[in-house]
Amino acid sequence: MNAPTTNRTLILLRHAKSDWPGNAPDHERPLAERGRRDAPAMGRWLRDSGYRPDRVLCSTALRTRQTWDLVRDELGDEPPTEFEPRVYGATVQELLDVIAGAPAEAGTVLVIGHNPGLEYLSLTLAGDAPTEERERLRVKFPTASAAVFEWSGAWNEVAAGKTRLVRFMTPHDL
Repeated sequence: MNAPTTNRTLILLRHAKSDWPGNAPDHERPLAERGRRDAPAMGRWLRDSGYRPDRVLCSTALRTRQTWDLVRDELGDEPPTEFEPRVYGATVQELLDVIAGAPAEAGTVLVIGHNPGLEYLSLTLAGDAPTEERERLRVKFPTASAAVFEWSGAWNEVAAGKTRLVRFMTPHDL
């Protein structure tokens, strides 16, 4: 059971730019050269901004696993990581279900996944308040971008109206 905590942070990170090699199935698409540059940059940004995850929930797709490898190398530590098949192609509700299962002791959870699910979840959690961060997020959620949310409560309580979008960072911003 998730116990309430006052310091929860959820980071939603879209995988870095992927390639389309030949007839590779979507699940097995690797990162493109740009993705191999952007992922470490986002890892450095997470580290330098103090967003160090206690738990990582990563899609099983090759491009998300490669993104995580490059981000992790820049963080300087290796939090427990779950390669979660439900994140691949997930809807908003499916992503919320995955997040709800995060361990109670984790203060910061990083989810590495795909659009449109991550973008829709980010817009849902950001709510209707017209902030600059939300407006940037509303326009586009590019590859290797991260939306950071904070709130008080348990992981199974993540919902619109409870979270606050505190940062939205794209590789272009760096």
